[in-house]
Amino acid sequence: MAKPAETRTAGRKALAKPSRSAAETEKIRAALAARRDELRAEYDQTLSEITELQRDRLTDSAGDDQADTGTKTFEREQEISLANSILERITQVERALERLDKGSYGWCERCGNPIPVERLAAFPSATLCVTCKQLEERR
Repeated sequence: MAKPAETRTAGRKALAKPSRSAAETEKIRAALAARRDELRAEYDQTLSEITELQRDRLTDSAGDDQADTGTKTFEREQEISLANSILERITQVERALERLDKGSYGWCERCGNPIPVERLAAFPSATLCVTCKQLEERR
């Protein structure tokens, strides 16, 4: 009897990656590029707002007590965290575009199985199938 690892490996080799048509690939590329552009615009706007709020905080800090200073610091950290989150999503979309160019888009990076179309529709930059993602989240 074959070991489970051997069975999985053999099963992975048996899966042939069907190629997408050029039209399908371009449709996916256009959707990913549009999402990247939206996120870049959102990131630029967030940075602009952070800069403006920081300028306002610096000019309006006279008479602040420790609670005011703490609140402003907390708000600034939240804004920076939001900007970093947007930047991470941009990176994910750019990585998805790279995988599309390599022909590995839509395939799980861990097990090699296809990622369901529904998952890619909901999260276009997904790199793991549902099963592998669930296993990762349990760790």
